[in-house]
Amino acid sequence: MCALRVVKIVQALFTKFRLPAGGACAASVPERCARFRRSERGERTAGKMAGVGLGAMAAWETYSRWGWAAVSFGVHRGLGALLARKPERAPRWLPACRQKSSVSFLSRPDLPNLAYKRLKGKSPGIIFIPGYISNMNGTKALAIEEFCKSLGHAYIRFDYSGIGNSDGNLEECTVGKWRKDVLSVIDELAVGPQILVGSSLGGWLMLHAAIARPQKVVALIGIAAAVDSLVTQFNQLPIETKKEIEMKGVWSMPSKYSEEGVYRVQYSVVKEAEHHCLLHSPIPVSCPVRLLHGMKDDIIPWQTSVQVADRIVSTDVDVILRKHSNHRMKEKADLQLLVYTIDDLIDKLSTVVN
Repeated sequence: MCALRVVKIVQALFTKFRLPAGGACAASVPERCARFRRSERGERTAGKMAGVGLGAMAAWETYSRWGWAAVSFGVHRGLGALLARKPERAPRWLPACRQKSSVSFLSRPDLPNLAYKRLKGKSPGIIFIPGYISNMNGTKALAIEEFCKSLGHAYIRFDYSGIGNSDGNLEECTVGKWRKDVLSVIDELAVGPQILVGSSLGGWLMLHAAIARPQKVVALIGIAAAVDSLVTQFNQLPIETKKEIEMKGVWSMPSKYSEEGVYRVQYSVVKEAEHHCLLHSPIPVSCPVRLLHGMKDDIIPWQTSVQVADRIVSTDVDVILRKHSNHRMKEKADLQLLVYTIDDLIDKLSTVVN
């Protein structure tokens, strides 16, 4: 088991600045802010981002507060530069994300057809796995797509069975069935090595996919990963409440993200989810893993990501906490962190291959 090591906690107001090649920040930065050496890939990324038509954004004139806490399991090249780096101009995909591609469907014998959208491109490809009752048209999914377009990488986003444009009855869906959805996308649609990006429930499912397809899944990025969440939250209920849910067969799970204020979860879904829990033993995932989490998350506590990192057997695992972010992590700074994390892994994997 890897020892937990806190690397940096950075809380500072940044003004617009340039980073000279191989040097520290040229602008004045509070002393409590750690100084990071800029990596060579920072130069490469800055040039690459500038070459895809980056749009100016006034928010970079005086940058808002960053609340980072990086927890590392082993040495990760480029993490310091990733956290410290600020582009001179904001990426064009941050202000607004537009999608023009049409929906396609993956036909599966004896299983619901899955709606998906795919960009063809170079490897590694990226697959976005959405959260509970979320579809493929969310802010994070679209931001990643625009990022992949700009770099020419393959990308897939899809709807689970019973959600969005996919076939199926939501009330009949389970964690196990959605796991099969993810594996179908990997097996039938993805070409070559893949980086999986899982949001909330998707963070749970991405781990299962990495376990089931270790040769094809080469890296993972979890966003507020809700590993074992259905079972954990149910088990935290009072005994009387659990007995009542068992009798009625339905759990009205409170959620501020539902128009009705609750998600109606079948009791059978909770029981089925118990077969897919991962935190009770070491998680046999050996690829690089990055876990992003907001410390203001009132749905899935950030400590869950730390627990997941502790359970994963890989030595290349980083947990990155944003102090002021909530469960959805869809603000501009959150999206920037997300795509920089993807880019960092792409660069890392390319270096390994070369």
